[in-house]
Amino acid sequence: MIDMKKLITLGVCLVLSISSFAQQSITLSDLWQKYSFYAGGIGGLRSMNDGKHYSASTRKTIDKYSYQTGEKVATLLDVTSIEEIDGFGGYAFNANETGAILQTESESIYRYSSRSVIWLADFSLGTAQKLRNEKVRYATYSPNGKRVAYVLGNNLFVYSILEQTHTQITQDGTFNSVINGATDWVYEEEFALVNAFWWSPDSRYIGFFRFDESDVRSFNMDVYGNELYPFPYTFKYPKAGEDNSLVTAHVWDSEYGTVKQVLDGTSYEYLPRAKWSANGTWIISTMNRLQNDLKLYTVDASTGASSLLYHETDEKYLEINDELYFLEDGSFIMLSDRNGWNHLYHITKRGNVKRQITKGAFNVTSFYGIDDSQRLYYQSSEAHPTERNIYSIKINGRSKAMLTAEKGTHRGTFTNDFSLFVNTYSAEGIPAQVSLRDNTGTLVRMLKRNERAEKALSKYTYTPKEFFSLPTPSGGELNAWMIKPTDFDDTKEYPMFMYVYGGPGRQTVQNQYDPLNGMWFQMLANEYDMIVVSVDNHGTDGRSEAFKKSTYGQMGKLETRDQTEAALELSKRGYIDGNRIGIFGWSYGGYMASNCLFQSPEVFKMAIAVAPVTNWRFYDNIYTERYMGLPSENSAGYDADSPLSHVNGMSPNGKYMLIHGTGDDNVHVQNSMRMVEALVQADKDFKWFAYPDKNHGISGGNSRMHLYRMMTNFIQENL
Repeated sequence: MIDMKKLITLGVCLVLSISSFAQQSITLSDLWQKYSFYAGGIGGLRSMNDGKHYSASTRKTIDKYSYQTGEKVATLLDVTSIEEIDGFGGYAFNANETGAILQTESESIYRYSSRSVIWLADFSLGTAQKLRNEKVRYATYSPNGKRVAYVLGNNLFVYSILEQTHTQITQDGTFNSVINGATDWVYEEEFALVNAFWWSPDSRYIGFFRFDESDVRSFNMDVYGNELYPFPYTFKYPKAGEDNSLVTAHVWDSEYGTVKQVLDGTSYEYLPRAKWSANGTWIISTMNRLQNDLKLYTVDASTGASSLLYHETDEKYLEINDELYFLEDGSFIMLSDRNGWNHLYHITKRGNVKRQITKGAFNVTSFYGIDDSQRLYYQSSEAHPTERNIYSIKINGRSKAMLTAEKGTHRGTFTNDFSLFVNTYSAEGIPAQVSLRDNTGTLVRMLKRNERAEKALSKYTYTPKEFFSLPTPSGGELNAWMIKPTDFDDTKEYPMFMYVYGGPGRQTVQNQYDPLNGMWFQMLANEYDMIVVSVDNHGTDGRSEAFKKSTYGQMGKLETRDQTEAALELSKRGYIDGNRIGIFGWSYGGYMASNCLFQSPEVFKMAIAVAPVTNWRFYDNIYTERYMGLPSENSAGYDADSPLSHVNGMSPNGKYMLIHGTGDDNVHVQNSMRMVEALVQADKDFKWFAYPDKNHGISGGNSRMHLYRMMTNFIQENL
């Protein structure tokens, strides 16, 4: 077997030793036009049923590879001979891997959702049949492979492959009114739920959600486009305190063609998750409006009868996750933060805690599953809050094993029998590497290295981030990283540029490869001779629930304090010029950058805010109410740390750049328009730029290049 540790160490040493002599400067063109540092995985990698092979896609072919040798053993499908298909994006096998759903001509709807022309490929014939001419959403095989369910025009359909017939299950789907089998905007954004239908294991039933968004208030965005007149795009967006969609659960019986509503006597606000257990019971999660009361219900598909399976509450809020696995005896494994950290629990079929499986001052961040020997496989932050490693443990909480010892971030994809897993690993200075390991963590073989990105790192001027813990007077120890110029001289004084996100459950201080912003920070440090720093404040992920939930009801308060104290502590270092400190953030980070400049003008001289929330009243209700409660019950909390409430604090010498996309469906440009008005009325000078029709990511065409050039120039001029 290959010694993975030696291989990675060799790679790190090679990159860092060559970089120390590198002369070529990173440019914005390298980042946003050439994407020189990009490091991807293996396109369309799927572990196959036999556990000995995996598939990968070239967008023209689906190929089959041997895990053991890494050699391609077969081409399952080649669409170059199919006249109407130029190529395809995503694909999904049927149960016996004799065919696949292919997505073509895909178009994005919101963050996760899309619609595509769907083809049903037959590997034995080398052909593909179009599902229908229209673009549809979420085409999904039944477990027996005989049918495909999909959403079209807000209605749920099923296609019979043998009979070549389409059955329309629902009739009342209407844009901006009723959605069947898919979710509304806020569920997609905040619960990451887009496909709202689920096949039963025996393929007889489909459980699905129906969203009645008739009473949800609409948001209008002008789309400027290229025509003579702009046109308004209207969609349902429930802001904090406003009405949600009325969501109901239903079961379609394919044998009788009937649809029945379930949970119709149950009180809830949200249905954030659903899945079928192995024994054919539909399990539905419910939550209250404040998201601090979670219940799991079992539903008998044949009768519609439901019963409460599990109940959990929290004084502040509960996060939704996908870590729920049912065992044959009806008990299940779930992830809960009930003891102050996210851990795996074994719950009896009656809903009682049988055992806490993982224990300690760390968080389990993903649960991959359990094998036949009752050994669980999971990812956690046990090594350090900035690290992610993969472990295994027996269901009784004993015999824990660390499967990935290298410092950095590891993500696993296991074979069906859990004998092998594909490990995607990256760390500071190490572009993503994809390897195959057995279930003891032993490296079997390397599947992919990103030679192009590794070569770029050796070619350009590059200084690795230094990770450290920063003591602050009120916030305690905070995790941070720092980038120094390659020719750093501790007798000089450098300006400091801080990067912040700071929002609940997120981290900017994590040991992983960052080919985009991370390389921009490298460029700033080395070409503009500055120190670049990021600090994870209270409310961020990787640490205890007490640390994360400390910002409940007062978002912005502790976070701004932490960033300010961190800046002051760092400015005590002789090589940092305390009179030249700037800060940059996007989305929640833009909210934070604005607060820092306005509330701590004696510390921060410059801020760039991209697509910021400027008052939580303007943002969606699921996210905002989870962390702030209802506006009617916490009015003071909503306004106390709104940047709009602090514009008068901006120093006459403060430099502020505000940027937003006018087509941002997530954080509406309304936020920045209110900020512009507040600054004007406070007689404050600032720079303001809007990107027409660009969404929250401000991408497409030359947009990113233009944005980062503008921000770079602003930093150079003002820091």
